[in-house]
Amino acid sequence: MLLDDELPGLTYLKMLCEQIPELEVVKAFNRPDVFLVESAKLDFELCILDIEMPQINGIEVANLLRDKLIIFTTAHKEYAADAFDLDAVDFVRKPIQLERLQKAVQKAIKQLKDTKHNPIFVRLNTDKGKSLIYFDQLCYIKASDIDSRDKDVLLKDGSKICLKNISFEKLQTVLPPNTFCRINKQEIISIDIVQHFSFDQITSTISDEQNKPQMFYLSEVYRNAFLENVKI
Repeated sequence: MLLDDELPGLTYLKMLCEQIPELEVVKAFNRPDVFLVESAKLDFELCILDIEMPQINGIEVANLLRDKLIIFTTAHKEYAADAFDLDAVDFVRKPIQLERLQKAVQKAIKQLKDTKHNPIFVRLNTDKGKSLIYFDQLCYIKASDIDSRDKDVLLKDGSKICLKNISFEKLQTVLPPNTFCRINKQEIISIDIVQHFSFDQITSTISDEQNKPQMFYLSEVYRNAFLENVKI
């Protein structure tokens, strides 16, 4: 995704990006307010943002983008410290040179590969639309009482979300295997919520509706995998 309020600069940036084989320009914007509205609807991994813009600058835009890689472009070097405070991939001075932009893009590609090797979230279809499910916020997943093809998720802040039309088998391919474990045909739990366990029962650190520790059934089929995960 590209953002620069000056159309000649945006056109030039898009032309440079089209010369870099690893990049695909999803969309280019010259207004930050429109960019912020549209970005929520689009699938992208990297933003190349101008900083000095009217109404809202690139630093403020980047603050509103969660878990997207950012390359800043600007003619004003005084923004460099702010850019790196945001863990930006790179800070490219204008006028932009193709070789310098390629170097920044290679940094982004490396960072993206590293993140994919150690993902911190998964994007899934939910009753709220496409949602980012952060692994460290997830307590358990269970089959929906309304439709077993759907799965109910409890997050650590107490909120709930419904995953639409996804199997446990598919979930097990996207969840970190050392952190999440299927314990019966109807449930996957985070190892983080395990407090005590016996042969067929798990006592969790979360509370049920009666404010008592929530209990989970550990079935024989999944017992060995669970024991391996808790290092027994």
